[in-house]
Amino acid sequence: MSKPDQVLTANRLRDGEVVYWKAGSWVEHLEEAEVFSDGTAATAALKAADKAIQDRIVVNPYLFEVRREAHALRPVKEREVIRAAGPTVRPDLGKQSSEAFDVSL
Repeated sequence: MSKPDQVLTANRLRDGEVVYWKAGSWVEHLEEAEVFSDGTAATAALKAADKAIQDRIVVNPYLFEVRREAHALRPVKEREVIRAAGPTVRPDLGKQSSEAFDVSL
């Protein structure tokens, strides 16, 4: 059985925004994230994220599982669906307020 795809995420320290790893830097939208199909590459990215912690760019980086559906990334766990959308108390705030956000996450 193959391992599921993974994405590396963290919170940006200056504003708390959820960010995702992409080739050595951080992006704000899940669909821009680098997807790791290989556990070794995912672990290497997580280790590389240690520098961003030391440089006080992000906090709490970790890997989470995603699946590809209809040309989009979907988090496997509800926690990551919520983090990708933004605050749950007001839909006019956060990423879900953007016209580009896919509400079917």
